[in-house]
Amino acid sequence: MNADPVLDLHSVRIVRAIAELGTISAAARALGYSQPAISQHLRRAEARLGTPLVARAGRGVRLTEPGQVIARHAITITSALDAAGGELAELVGLRTGTVRIAAFPTASSTLVPRLLHGMRRQHPGLRASYVEAEPPEALGMLRDGLVDVAITFQYPGDRADPHRDGDATLESTLLYTEPVVLALPEGHPLAARDVVALADLADERWIAGCPLCRGHLLAACEAVGVTPRIELETDNAVAVLNLVASGLGVALLPRLALATAPVPPGACVRATSPSSDRGIQVVVQSGAGRVPAVAAALAQIRSEDGAEWHLRQAATGR
Repeated sequence: MNADPVLDLHSVRIVRAIAELGTISAAARALGYSQPAISQHLRRAEARLGTPLVARAGRGVRLTEPGQVIARHAITITSALDAAGGELAELVGLRTGTVRIAAFPTASSTLVPRLLHGMRRQHPGLRASYVEAEPPEALGMLRDGLVDVAITFQYPGDRADPHRDGDATLESTLLYTEPVVLALPEGHPLAARDVVALADLADERWIAGCPLCRGHLLAACEAVGVTPRIELETDNAVAVLNLVASGLGVALLPRLALATAPVPPGACVRATSPSSDRGIQVVVQSGAGRVPAVAAALAQIRSEDGAEWHLRQAATGR
C-alpha cells in the first residue's frame, strides 16, 4: 500500500453505494453513471491507493477489508459534505437540494401527499424522495444515512418503542397526538355506548395491526386485567374495518387511519376507557435541521398545510 494513500470523495460515494446495493451496476444506476465508468474509476482508485476495494462474490461483489473501512466512514463523510452543500444552497436561495423522507403507512395517504405537494409549491428546485416504512425501519434508515427525515409514531409506555433507545445522534419533535379508538360491529351489545371500557371486552376476538400497534393493544388490555384473544392480524386499516363489519372481531385504530379508511356499513367507532393517544413525531439526525433542504421539509411538516390539517380531519372522522 502507498505510504500516503489519497482518497477522493467520488470513490467514497461509490464504495458506499456498493455497500448498500451489492453490485457495481446498481451503484452506477443510483449515482447516475454508466457501469463501465464506475468500474474504471474503481480501478484507478485501487491503483492510487495500492489495494483492492472490491472483490467478486458470485454475481455481485463484496467489499474487501480496505473497502469496508471506507464504507464505515462514508456516512460521516458524505453527511458532512451534504451539510456543507446545504449551507451553500441557502446562500443561493435554496434553489437546489435533496431531502429524503420516510414515514409510516397511514401517513402515506394523509400527511405525505400534502407535504410533498407543499414542498414542490414552496421550493420547486428541491428534490424530495419518499419511502414508506414503519417506525423501527424508518429510524434504522435515518441512523444509516439512507433518509434525512423520518415521520414516526409512538404509544406512551410502549416497552418496544424504538424511540426509547436514547440515541443522542437523533433529534425527535412531537408534532401532535391523536386518539386511539375502538372499532366494533354495529350490532355489538356495547355499540350503544359512546365510550366502551376495555375491561368489558375480555371475551372478544381481536384484530391486531402492525407490531407497534399490536404492542399497544396488549399493553392497553393488560392495564385493565384483560388478555386479548388475537385471531386476525393486518396493518391495512381498510381491511381491519371490513373485518370488523363482517363481525369477525374488534380492533383498536388510530383516528388518523379513518381519514382515508371510511367506516363501512356494519361497523362503528367508539372512544375507549381508559383512553389512549398516539404521538406523531418527526425525527432527524442531530444538527440536520441546519441543512436547508431538511429545514424546508421540517417547516412544511409543521405548517398549517401539514400535520395540523390532518389532525383536524382525523378528529372529525372525515
